[in-house]
Amino acid sequence: MQNDIYILGIESSCDDTSAAVLRNGILLSNITASQAVHEAYGGVVPELASRAHQQNILPVVDQALKRAGITKEQLTAVAFTRGPGLMGSLLVGVSFAKGFARSLNIPIIDVNHLQGHVMAHFIKEDENDCSAPPMPFLCLLVSGGNSQIVKVNAYNDIEILGQTIDDAAGEAIDKCSKVMGLGYPGGPIIDRLARQGNPLAYHFSEPNIPGLNYSFSGLKTSFLYNLRDWMKDDPDFIIHHQEDLAASLEHTIVNILMKKLKMAAKQTGIKHIALAGGVSANNGLRNAYKEYARKYGWTIYIPKFSYTTDNAAMIAIVGYFKYLDKQFCKMDVPAFSKVAFS
Repeated sequence: MQNDIYILGIESSCDDTSAAVLRNGILLSNITASQAVHEAYGGVVPELASRAHQQNILPVVDQALKRAGITKEQLTAVAFTRGPGLMGSLLVGVSFAKGFARSLNIPIIDVNHLQGHVMAHFIKEDENDCSAPPMPFLCLLVSGGNSQIVKVNAYNDIEILGQTIDDAAGEAIDKCSKVMGLGYPGGPIIDRLARQGNPLAYHFSEPNIPGLNYSFSGLKTSFLYNLRDWMKDDPDFIIHHQEDLAASLEHTIVNILMKKLKMAAKQTGIKHIALAGGVSANNGLRNAYKEYARKYGWTIYIPKFSYTTDNAAMIAIVGYFKYLDKQFCKMDVPAFSKVAFS
């Protein structure tokens, strides 16, 4: 059909290079190249990340188009992550999107990375997919760099109700994992170990922050000091108790997150509650969502694992909605590293 809308989405905010193609809002392809180079450093090295993006961007876009079964000339618009994220990584995707769109004489659409995570619930794999939450809904957005409770009134009307005042939940998990010598990224490792441990084995400090805001720096400090004390008596304490430590850490973080979310649901009266962001892949958090849904009558929306981490499908779906509203951007629009929602 001549009227088909084909959106190419490009995501390069951190260490994953991803490209996706949508046709009329239906996902045709979603290709992601990850970067294993950072594991040796215990975290993402920005300079290495941007170099890897430069190597990956062309083959990833090429594979996304081939998997979708279209040529680049059929594209209607290019959507890209403008921020927040690592500036060097963002610039690779932003620059590619601008050059690619200009060569095809099609519009470009800038997308907020966090908005993409929230709107990942609207990715459709077929025309009969009706799994998206009705608006307004609440969404707990948890990732390595962000922990927020947002109220979603429309795809372009997202209200922050609460957010972390220091570390994000995912950042706290990664740092505690590093302290334990478990490697990077810490999230999947802690998740796996926690499934075999006792979540009530150890108690760590929970912050008393007013309102709906979060804080995880005190938990991180409590975890570190407790480990230091326990290792005085047993230098191999971590090795002997890593499953219980992981389970107790996860339990504490999930408890902090869910208490505030419950408060937000009570204050707003909204019972359609979504989960988004990289930490939403955590099994403990997913199980807590299901438990709270049973207990408080929530209708919950948990994304597929493939849509929890950074991916271009979530960028493409926001791009599709913005295309329908003719919300294009100029070629000189800059990337940004730290703005939450715009």
